[in-house]
Order: sequence, then structure tokens, then C-alpha cells
Amino acid sequence: MNYIQKMRQHVGHDCLIVIGSGVIVEQDEKILLEQRADNGLWGIPGGLIEIGEKVKDAAIREVTEETGLIPREITLFGIYSGEDYMVTYPNGDEVYSVTIVFYTKHYDGELTISKESKKLRFVSREEIMNIEINPPHKAFVSDWVNGNNEINIY
Repeated sequence: MNYIQKMRQHVGHDCLIVIGSGVIVEQDEKILLEQRADNGLWGIPGGLIEIGEKVKDAAIREVTEETGLIPREITLFGIYSGEDYMVTYPNGDEVYSVTIVFYTKHYDGELTISKESKKLRFVSREEIMNIEINPPHKAFVSDWVNGNNEINIY
């Protein structure tokens, strides 16, 4: 049983503060997006940090689990928080997420779809306009689209 499952036994569906981590993986001026299996929306690969895990290690682990790629030389892209990061899942669970996003153009491995993904693809800035981005991912995807490569803190 993981940390979130244990906490849910105590708080039910009430809001939990969670810390997420992901990586913007870029190739040939395209960003890697995954279509989530749970809601069909698109975003960057990532997930929640486990107890005692380093943020950077969580980001690499999540990308590897969800895509088959192993990010190398990741750098901080931004830290995202605020009202846009309050989510209610279909089962009624509420979370408020602080999301730490990294960036890389360097990785090993081959794209492999996991049980958490429907599709994986590299998408250009122009193509993103026609894709339904998962609301909690909109700010960092938008920052990438707009070439905002400084460290973004919200």
C-alpha cells in the first residue's frame, strides 16, 4: 500500500497536499506528451513523489515507468502551484498538488506505452493548439510553447 492509499484510510476523500514531479522531454523542437489512460487528456509524463524519494529521482522514475525513456541531464524548468492545481478525481478524492517540472533534451531508451498511457508522441508547438491538455499541465506546457525557458515559479 502506498502513501496516498494509507492517507486516504484516514482522511477519506478530503483534500490532500501532494508533490508531483515530471519532465519536459524535448526532441527536435517537439515536446513529449502522453495521453493519460484515466481521463484521455494529454500532458507531460510524471507523478507523485514517494516518502523519502528525491524530487529529481521521482521525475526520472516516473518518466521511465510511463514512457520507457530514461532522462539524463535534467534541469529545473519550474515549480507550479495555485488554484489550477486543485483536482477532484472521478472517485471524489481531492488533491492540491505542487508540481516540480524538469527539462531535458537528453535521454536513453525507446518509447514504450505503459498501463498509465493510451498514447505517447512528440508534438510541435503548432500541433499543441489542437490537443486537449490536462488542466494541471496547461501552465508548464504553455511556458514551453512560449519559449519560457527560465525557471518558472508560480
